[in-house]
Amino acid sequence: MAEGGGSHHCSISSRYSRILPEGRQARVTRGVPIGSPKGGPVPTPELRSNSTNAVFSASVFSSTVFSDTVASLRAAGCVFAEDEAHLLLDSAADPAELLGFLERRVAGYPLEHIIGWADFGGLRVAVDSGVFVPRRRTELVVDEAAALLRGNPGGRRPLAHVVVDLCCGSGAVGAALARRVGGIELHAADIDPIAVKCARRNVDEAGGQVYEGDLYEPLPPRLLGKVGLLAVNAPYVPTEAISMMPHEAREHESRISLDGGADGLTFHRRIAAGAPDWLAPGGYLLIETSERQAEGTASIMAAAGFSIRIVHSEELDGTVVIGLRAQAT
Repeated sequence: MAEGGGSHHCSISSRYSRILPEGRQARVTRGVPIGSPKGGPVPTPELRSNSTNAVFSASVFSSTVFSDTVASLRAAGCVFAEDEAHLLLDSAADPAELLGFLERRVAGYPLEHIIGWADFGGLRVAVDSGVFVPRRRTELVVDEAAALLRGNPGGRRPLAHVVVDLCCGSGAVGAALARRVGGIELHAADIDPIAVKCARRNVDEAGGQVYEGDLYEPLPPRLLGKVGLLAVNAPYVPTEAISMMPHEAREHESRISLDGGADGLTFHRRIAAGAPDWLAPGGYLLIETSERQAEGTASIMAAAGFSIRIVHSEELDGTVVIGLRAQAT
C-alpha cells in the first residue's frame, strides 16, 4: 500500500506512522545490515531494574539498562535509538519481555508490530503482527475525506454519511475518520483474515463493522447506491518493485497488502469500475496512490465516469486522487 523505497533497516521513515515524536521521522539508514552490526554479534543490555514489582516501566529502569538498550539499537542501525528505547521500555511488562522486544527489533521487526500499536493521526491504532502498518502519508486520505464529509462544496447537498474503508488493513483510516467526523455509518473490508481480526479491534470501538472478502464482495447489499464516501488504500506497489521496499515491509507485512500488480494499478482499475454501483449520486471515491502513479490512477477513475482532482501533500509525502460521481439529474 506504499510505494517502494530503497534499503531500510532499523528505522522509522515517512513511509511509517508518526510513532516517534513530531518531526522525527527517520532517514533511510545505509551500510550495516540488521543483526550483524560491524560484522559482530548484536549487543544486548544487562537488564537491571530498581524494582521487583509487577509494575515495570521506563521509570524503574536503571540508567544502565536504558543506555545499553540504546547502544543495541544504534548498533543495529536504528536512527532514533533513544526514542525507540523509550517506547520499548514503556511497553515492556518485565525484563524478560524487554529482552524479547529488543531481540525482535534488532532482527528487523517493525517497531509497531512489537509494541502492538501505531500512532495514526493522533489515534493509537492496534497493529498486529503481519498486518500492514498505517503510514503517515495515508493521513492525507483522512484529511480530505473529513473535509468532504463536513463541507458542502459548491453548494451541493450534504453527502450521505455512509463511509466505506476499502482494503482497510488495520482499519486505521475508518477509525480515524470516525473520530474526526461524528455521526458517520462506518463499514470496512479487507481480504486478509489477519487484518480483518485486527481491524475489528479498531473499527468496532469506532462503532463500525468490518467484513472479510475481496473488495466490494463482502459488503451488505443494502449499501448499493447509498455510500457517500469510499476511502481506499489498496496495494499500489508494482510487483517488481516489492524487492526494493524497506526490509520491515518486505519481510513482515503480508504480500497481499503490498502487491498492486504489474504497474501497481490493478486494484485501482477494479475499484473504480465497481464504485459507481455503491456510491450515492454526488458521492466520492478517494484512492491513495503515489505521486508518480497519480496520473494513471486519475485516468482510470475518469474512464469510470468520475470528475477528478489530484491532491498532494509535501508535508505528509502523500497523494490522493479524488473522484466525484455525478449528481442525479
